Amino acid sequence: MTTGLATSSGSGPVRSTPPSGTRIEPWDPDVPVPADFPAALLAVLQQAVLETEGASRQILHDAGTPEELNQVLRDLGTAIRVALTDEGEACANLPRSILARAQVNLIRSQLVKILGQSSERIETSEVVRLFAAMERVAMALEPDWSQHFAGRLAGPDGLELVVELAHDLRSPLTSILFLAETLQRGRSGPLTQVQERQLGLIYSAAFGLSAVASDVIELARGGDRLVDTETIPFSITDIFESVRDIVHPIAEEKGLSIEVLAPDSDFRVGHPVALSRVLLNLTTNALKFTNEGKVEVKAVALDEDRVEFSVRDTGRGIPPQALATLYEPFRRRQKQGEYAFSGSGLGLTICRKLVEAMHSTLHVETDPSGTGSRFSFALHLPRARQG
Repeated sequence: MTTGLATSSGSGPVRSTPPSGTRIEPWDPDVPVPADFPAALLAVLQQAVLETEGASRQILHDAGTPEELNQVLRDLGTAIRVALTDEGEACANLPRSILARAQVNLIRSQLVKILGQSSERIETSEVVRLFAAMERVAMALEPDWSQHFAGRLAGPDGLELVVELAHDLRSPLTSILFLAETLQRGRSGPLTQVQERQLGLIYSAAFGLSAVASDVIELARGGDRLVDTETIPFSITDIFESVRDIVHPIAEEKGLSIEVLAPDSDFRVGHPVALSRVLLNLTTNALKFTNEGKVEVKAVALDEDRVEFSVRDTGRGIPPQALATLYEPFRRRQKQGEYAFSGSGLGLTICRKLVEAMHSTLHVETDPSGTGSRFSFALHLPRARQG
């Protein structure tokens, strides 16, 4: 696939005299570019940098002297050339300044303008390659914003900032959940089987993200409101079916089966919302780390008033080094692909807090040789009167 590009004739660099009548070097000529990078596209980049010099003087004249503008521009041109070859050190010596960010945007605009007026044919993949290098340079100019954000988090209002961000995430996710459920129920017309499965996946993903946002809010506020004070009657079977309905599209996509086994004495008195969140978190995690077989969600009556809940998978098991920090939030993964309950570690932290708030302990049994893991906890749940 090719696209038209405007360049000078021949493969040599474009020479453009800036409006000011001066001439700048668009980059350090000693910095090489990949041997396979098209000379014509390199010439377009040079033309864009040279034309940016004039635009910089017109738009950014208050940001620095002409010499400063030209030096930053030359450094940016060099960084883009380096980024074509090496993603690591492209911006090692660039100033993290508003001027540099403004100029890189101007270079991008000039490139788009030149490419739009072009007639020469160059592979689209090479154009994408150039813009990807520019994007790496632009991203490397932003560490001051991350430092500012880190400062806000460490400040007196840092906790509320986290809560606000989580609320901002949860609001649109709630809309997604409502719309997906409306479509699934056929209120907007009949659906094909494929559409039903896709909507199920959308609902499951949005529900999981919404749960993470809720976990962040509750953890940031100390987790003291995780469980309601009052207990209420509920059906264990209803909770199991709800969990299965939510995760079913994920299991179906991976070719896994879900088994739910409720006790004969189904109606109990307890905290159904907290119990449902724990089982959903554990079941979702089990599906994440299981590629073949099944996930089993089970409840067994230990005596008249105590019920043991468990979630067992046939996945790869948890390695010993991961067990040591399994319940720690915001833990770091040692290497790519290593076991982690979730990227932030919040899921299992919240599960443990919920189980403890219901006066129990979350246990884990695992075999890292590949026979799976089992999370379990026992709750005091008196039988509920029916009728």
